[in-house]
Order: sequence, then C-alpha cells, then structure tokens
Amino acid sequence: MNAARPDFPFPVVVWRDGAVALIDQRRLPGELVTLVCPDVPALAEAIRTLAVRGAPAIGVAAAWGLALSWDLSRRAGRDAAAALAALERDRALLAATRPTAVNLFWALDRQAALAGRLVAAGAGVPEVGAALAAAAADLRERDVATGRALGAAGAALLPDPATVLTHCNAGGLATGGYGTALGIVYAAVDAGKRVRVYADETRPLLQGARLTAWELQARGVPVTLICEGAAGSLLRRGEVDAVITGADRIARNGDVANKIGTYPLAVLARTHGVPFYVAAPLSTFDPGAADGGAIVVEERDPREITEYQGVAVAPAGVGAWNPAFDVTPGDLVTAIVTERGVHRPPYGASLAGIGPEAPDSLP
Repeated sequence: MNAARPDFPFPVVVWRDGAVALIDQRRLPGELVTLVCPDVPALAEAIRTLAVRGAPAIGVAAAWGLALSWDLSRRAGRDAAAALAALERDRALLAATRPTAVNLFWALDRQAALAGRLVAAGAGVPEVGAALAAAAADLRERDVATGRALGAAGAALLPDPATVLTHCNAGGLATGGYGTALGIVYAAVDAGKRVRVYADETRPLLQGARLTAWELQARGVPVTLICEGAAGSLLRRGEVDAVITGADRIARNGDVANKIGTYPLAVLARTHGVPFYVAAPLSTFDPGAADGGAIVVEERDPREITEYQGVAVAPAGVGAWNPAFDVTPGDLVTAIVTERGVHRPPYGASLAGIGPEAPDSLP
C-alpha cells in the first residue's frame, strides 16, 4: 500500500516531548510512521540503520541529538561541566554512525562549539539547553531555505519540457524537508516548467524505488521507475535532458562522494553527451579533502546485498562487497549547484573558498 501523502516541505526530524522524532524511512513506501528516539543511543541506531538518511537530514538529526543529550543532563540534575562531558561522549557516539556524510560531523562540531563557548562564558544548564535547541531548529529551517535557493539556481539549467534521471534519494526525505537534486525538480515545476523524472531503483536498499518515487508521486511530479541497469539504454535513446544527483561529501577539486552507482551513471552521461549535475548545500563540502582519495567510503553489512527484508536473495555462504558510496571524479561533473549558484570546472578555482561556516560562527 502507499503511505499517506505528507505536508510539504515535511519535517523529517523534529523535537517532540523531550525526544527526537523522525520519519522512519525504513517503513516507506508502505507506511508513513514516526520513530521516537528518547535518548542518544536510540538516535545513533536510527542513523546507523538508515531510519534517517541523506547527508543534510543526518546533520539535522545530529544537531537535535546533542540538544537531546543536554536536555537529558538537565533532567538528571547535572551541572554544566558534567553535561558538557556527557555531550562529548554522545558526540563521539553519533560521529561513529556514518563515516562518509560530512554534514554529520559539521553539525556535531557546530553544536559542541556552541555548548563549549556558552559554558566557558558561565551560562547555566537551562540557558545552554535552550541555545542548543534553538540552533538545531534553526539548522532545519536554514536547510529548507538552502534547498529552495539551490533549487532555484538549478532550475534555470533545465529546459522546458525536461526529463531528468536521478539516483538514490536527494529530496525532502534526505534533507530538512525540501531537497537538493529533487529540490531542483521542485523549483522547476513551481516555476511552471514541465518536468518528468526517471528514478533508478538504487540497489541494494532501493532508496530510489521506495523513497524518491514515493516523494515525487506525493508532489504530483510524473515519475517512472527503472532498474539501474537500464540507465545506459535510456540515455542512449536520447530521452534524458539531465542527470541530477545529490552528494554526501565534495572535495576541493570537485570529486563527489554519493550513493554507490553514481560514478557509472556519470560515465554513462558523459558517453552520451548528457549533462551530469550535482546538487549539494555548502555543508556537504569538505575543505579538508583535497580530492576524492581523502574521502572515507562506508562499507555496510553484506547482508544488505544477500538478503532483502530478511529474505535470502543469494545462496547461503556467498560473499558480498557492499560499499555504500562511490567517488565520481570532478572531471565528469558538468556543474555543482549550491545555494550560492552554479559552479563549473575548473573546480579548484570555482569552489575556492566554498565550504560550511566555521563551527564557532554561531552567535
């Protein structure tokens, strides 16, 4: 069955009655349900098991996670120093969940810097807690605004009518509620352009089939699902105007880490003369990574390949290699779209100075 249609932009991660509540994306498209995380270990497990996923959404969840950590310390009667020590432990727990999406670490560093600065200035536990909660809420609102700005910049790249091929899910579910790659689609549609989308299924966890198709259908955008192996044939037929994906980390030279399968899609797009666009907020850039070789690629449980929802799809005992991401060389990327506009090669120059705000830049 199809889950109920959500309000849009929808709150993927929110604070509710002293806990972090999030859309459980493992249950889509069959059910639209909320998973409540009453403590940081529960939230860490939700991130690790992909109940919440997508680099910007993970960042929002992490920000709320440290707000939750502090609130639990307040309820336990800890003083500011003890609360700060607990926050650092919870920060390490959340940081260990997913190694590739840089937004996670940026959001954790941002919240930890805020707490440390306020404690050093003599702020009390309630004051610090209120500031962390406000910062997490602000991060979500800013992410939605970023998605709209990014979408508007990218929408100008699409003809009318336009057919877009996308990979994995880079829409509202992967962000604060609007989207990156799908944000471009939504902005183009809102501007009056006629856009249809081909969504590939995205093995092994079917984020394209389960999430992107559901989200586009909910928004009323025409969507057709394809197997990943059909992408080359589709591009060869000349039926795609642009390939657009999101990103989990972008290096200074424009190398892009994204869901496994992105790299061969970029190669196919280049082969068939179709522009390959990457859409990502500034928080996805890693100024510390000179190129893709510096990006840690997460490897996940092989059972995600050999099983699906607990049912074996491969012979017992067969081995499996399950990298969650791959790295697409920047020279295959036609343009990178951010809230600051469209950036084109050479990326060493066009991305110079691009990156997230410093963790200690909060007021």
